[in-house]
Amino acid sequence: MCYFLALMATPVEKWVEEQTRLFEPKHIYWCDGSEGEARRLIEMGMREEKIGAHDIFRELNQKNWPKSYLHRSHPTDVARTEKLTFVCPLEKDQAGPNNNWMAPKEAKALMTKLSRGAMRGKTMYVLPYMMGHPDSPYARACVQITDVSYVAVSMRVMTRMGKHVLDKIGGRETFVKGVHSVGDFDPEKRFIMHFPEEGLVWSIGSGYGGNALLGKKCFALRIASWLGLKQGWLAEHMVIMGIEDLHGNVTYITAAMPSACGKTNLAMIESALPEYKVHTIGDDIAWLNIGPDGRLYAINAEAGFFGVAPGTSMKSNPNMVRTLKASNFYPTLFTNVALNTDTNEPWWEGLDGPVPERLLDWQGNPWSPSMGTKAAQPNSRFTVSLYNCPTLSKDFDNPYGVPISAIILGGRRSRLIPLVTEAFNWDHGVFFGARMGSETTAAAAGKVGVLRRDPFAMLPFCGYNMGDYFRHWINMGKLISRPPKIFSMNAFRVDENGKFIWPGFGDNIRILKWVLDRVHSRVGARETPIGLVPKVEDIDTYGLDIPAENLKKLFEFKPDEWGPELEDIKKFLNGFGRHIPYEIRQNYEDLASRVRRS
Repeated sequence: MCYFLALMATPVEKWVEEQTRLFEPKHIYWCDGSEGEARRLIEMGMREEKIGAHDIFRELNQKNWPKSYLHRSHPTDVARTEKLTFVCPLEKDQAGPNNNWMAPKEAKALMTKLSRGAMRGKTMYVLPYMMGHPDSPYARACVQITDVSYVAVSMRVMTRMGKHVLDKIGGRETFVKGVHSVGDFDPEKRFIMHFPEEGLVWSIGSGYGGNALLGKKCFALRIASWLGLKQGWLAEHMVIMGIEDLHGNVTYITAAMPSACGKTNLAMIESALPEYKVHTIGDDIAWLNIGPDGRLYAINAEAGFFGVAPGTSMKSNPNMVRTLKASNFYPTLFTNVALNTDTNEPWWEGLDGPVPERLLDWQGNPWSPSMGTKAAQPNSRFTVSLYNCPTLSKDFDNPYGVPISAIILGGRRSRLIPLVTEAFNWDHGVFFGARMGSETTAAAAGKVGVLRRDPFAMLPFCGYNMGDYFRHWINMGKLISRPPKIFSMNAFRVDENGKFIWPGFGDNIRILKWVLDRVHSRVGARETPIGLVPKVEDIDTYGLDIPAENLKKLFEFKPDEWGPELEDIKKFLNGFGRHIPYEIRQNYEDLASRVRRS
């Protein structure tokens, strides 16, 4: 009889049984993704489950922050751990210099040793979920196991979780697998391993964000980028948004930006130009496929925002604040923010209003400004449903995605890079992405103002050799019969006093307006050695107080300043050796030649 039942088990059930034998949980719970289930898990997390001395969840002020809960992570577990994140294809060269690599056999032996018995006395949650709309031909079915309810509830917000996913998988073996346990939170036993050839992510020792919500960076970018390489599509760290003009026409764009460059703010921007409206589809993940009409189409693989709390305010991102305070049947989670004990509300540096008189810091200790520390952990986060977003696009659930007319590649550069530049062609645009860089801020480890190359904002997230990634972009351009235009954007130029020239935030719609005007051939452009830049009069500056001289600086090109930049680009690209495609090297040589001639 047991043999007969084993034959009848689905591939998912067999896989879960294998994990059960390894992790030895006390209970197994298959999540159905329902509202009632989420409520029960949260209630259990407020009474029965703890991390250290803290309950998994603490209910917050439900009047001002509906369905919101506070979570405090283990104090050693507050960020992605890039040095402990590995990509494990068969050959090291496939992983490239942009990834840590371990041989698959060695990695699995290590993870098996660390995982054995790691869920004793705990519940193993089985999370069936979709990345992308269930009806989308571009979506992927996944199953993750975890041993903490915080991850189960978070994954319900960030993905489309439910029994329907098991029906979709059926008897297929091809679902993406995620294995997660917090273990004992020992940083010396913390690893995140990716096995792209198997569609498997295995994580232990961390309950933080992308280390534990394996549908996010681990699958949606590292594993998915590998799948895209093999199957002819792109998995990108990009905003997806629509911009509606005064005639009601909507143009869709994507934008890639490293951290601290305003990516989420751009995705849900409150337009300073009343005749333009923004429609949000996503702020972090874009899966790009070639549609039957030869255009590039984008879907957001996620269903929620996982954003940095510090700095989020009604000034920087009013629509995100409205999203956090909205209410639907999904909970909103705040991780490692401070707590205003007078009102039982979340608080972080940069939030509107005065600093509350009585605060507990992110670890639950009394805090005051005189202590010289941050009340909220600098990487504290919120997890909130996209369906809360007041600017959510009506096409968010379109299973076929939206057609992309422009790709914007951003960064934080205090000089050199113009406010906006259009690439000469697709290959030149890929070169824009390959040389992308951003200057570090006070929020990053190390010195402030150091330039770090981050091609397409994908350096930590590309699941294979980045030189081959550039080749994949070049090849995709050959297949797209109606390719989008590619632009670079830099809203962080400063004057001689170190003050930002461009106001940013809602006024960035003025940059997007020029992008749309170029896409629809409504304005011309000025050719420079580095690309096509706006004529000053074509940027809508009505209502802005920017001196003419400063406005001119936003678009200037000074060849004598490009020497160190060219050397740095060359050094970075040479790090990928033979994997760098000819087209990228040729665009570099063309740029160097144009700079010398000018």
